[in-house]
Amino acid sequence: MLDRSARLRQLPEVDQDLIRLVQDPRFSRWLEQLTATGGCAHPVHLTGSTTTRDGETGEILHHYDTAEEPGERLLVRCRNRRATVCAPCSRLHAGDTFHLVRAGLIGGKSLPAEVRERPRLFVTLTAPSFGPVHRVTANGERCRPRRNADPCEHGRSLSCPAVHDGPDTLVGQPLCPSCYDYPTHVLWHAYAGRLWKAFTDNLYNHLAARTGRTRSGLRRTVRISYAKVAEYQKRAAVHVHAVIRLDGAAGPDDPPPSWATAEVLAPLVRTAAATVRLRSPYSRAMGELELRWGTQLDVRPLRAFGDHEGLADDAVAAYVAKYVTKGAADTSAGLDHPVTGPDNINAAPLTTHVQTLMHTCWRLGGLPELEPLRLRAWAHTLGYRGHILTKSRVYSTTYAALRAERADHERGAPDLAEEPDAVTEAHWRYVGSGHSLGAALIAAGIAEDQVKNREIARMELAAAPGGAIGPG
Repeated sequence: MLDRSARLRQLPEVDQDLIRLVQDPRFSRWLEQLTATGGCAHPVHLTGSTTTRDGETGEILHHYDTAEEPGERLLVRCRNRRATVCAPCSRLHAGDTFHLVRAGLIGGKSLPAEVRERPRLFVTLTAPSFGPVHRVTANGERCRPRRNADPCEHGRSLSCPAVHDGPDTLVGQPLCPSCYDYPTHVLWHAYAGRLWKAFTDNLYNHLAARTGRTRSGLRRTVRISYAKVAEYQKRAAVHVHAVIRLDGAAGPDDPPPSWATAEVLAPLVRTAAATVRLRSPYSRAMGELELRWGTQLDVRPLRAFGDHEGLADDAVAAYVAKYVTKGAADTSAGLDHPVTGPDNINAAPLTTHVQTLMHTCWRLGGLPELEPLRLRAWAHTLGYRGHILTKSRVYSTTYAALRAERADHERGAPDLAEEPDAVTEAHWRYVGSGHSLGAALIAAGIAEDQVKNREIARMELAAAPGGAIGPG
């Protein structure tokens, strides 16, 4: 008969790993750690210690050392926002984003409830056209019907009589790739952050002109607060959804003057966006390009107390929270990781359109005059270098504050490090990340169980009087 070790070697590798984990004397503690991460798909492994002492007496108030942990390491969440990379951490990030955006709309998390009475708009700014692309149609409408349309200079037709639905792979693809302005598309992404800054600067200027004030005089009475999220369209161009709120000069605790209303702000958003103009650095390869926002602009008021017009606060917060978890695989616009060169781009499972945008980033990134834009480093995001979600300084709370609040809640006890006379010494070192095959299987089961438990809790909350549902 085969001995025990021989029998184990005959089992599939994942089964061997599961048996190894379960038979470990510290398996229960390891399972506690894994559960505490929510079944994180790529946990970070740390080793080290934390010691908290009384600052006056030197007495040790608390000491923790990973020497007593399984493998002498502690597992912590990877905190990746992308569902394609780590679904458990992305759900946590979505929940934090929901509360961050929602607090800026209705108060809470250190913001006064009065912010809900402020002038607030939900604005969508888009990229300009870089060339005609196939588009989604409805009610039998054809994509680009043109009778007797002359072909482009490359001999391709610029008309399309087809009816495209959302999943159609042609949607967003150029009618003529040779006519499509790939360099401007890439540079527009690289300057998207500056375009937003120019827009908010313009908005102050247009508010001042509308009310007969100087810019500095306006700044002493009004502050523009916002939270914005970037989203890739089917044509792989970023557009921006933003919540814009008018506060008094001191921020959320300060009401704006009576003349500052959503009705005054809405048309100024349109004129401020329309007049933004930026110039790219001069290049011998393509000259100097003018960059601006697209003509498609949507401005909607947000629903306030007793007001049935406009968008609901929770719906906007939930929409933003849902989008921040999307990875490149969800949007078909780039990759979740940097590329190392043209061969890496060619091997990626992407459309020809997106690959061409990435190749354009790589080519333009080699020009000395465009080196500060770091286009090669951001080729995987098609030149866009901003965070998916950004906010003005006083719009709402922060991710760090939300995480600290959650940690305090999970700890269930006051943090000794916050004691006035406490001194904390921490020594931590990164020693790895990820899971073995068996651990990955167990982590996936924990994550699935937590999703089910969360869904049950949300259904019970929704069924309760006055219940509401937000991201888990």
